[in-house]
Amino acid sequence: MADTIDGVKILPLKKHQDARGWLAESFRQDELDFAPVMSYVSWTRQGTTRGPHEHRYQTDYFVFAWGAFRLTLWDNRPWSPTHGKKMEIEVGGDQPAGTLIPPGVVHAYTCLSQEGGCVVNLPDRLYA
Repeated sequence: MADTIDGVKILPLKKHQDARGWLAESFRQDELDFAPVMSYVSWTRQGTTRGPHEHRYQTDYFVFAWGAFRLTLWDNRPWSPTHGKKMEIEVGGDQPAGTLIPPGVVHAYTCLSQEGGCVVNLPDRLYA
């Protein structure tokens, strides 16, 4: 993984597996000082990139649990100690993860899975 970015948190999801499949807690209030106000699900086809974009005020909490993705982030906050740093990480698939992305951090993700992939977002601001 490239340099980390101040305020970005990557939380591997712990899979609890048995004969039925697996279960993972995707968000726990006791692990993040964060309060989502809505949630949405998106399906992304293989090779498709969503973003890049950034939010002025919104924090995103993406859950990559179904399908593999390359997440690209760069710090666009002039006041940040990691201003200008770029970070790329593979998430989802065999490495399910929740990712907290603060305002001012540019983000994009590309689906790597042949069958496509699903992402859940729990932002802290309402959209539209």
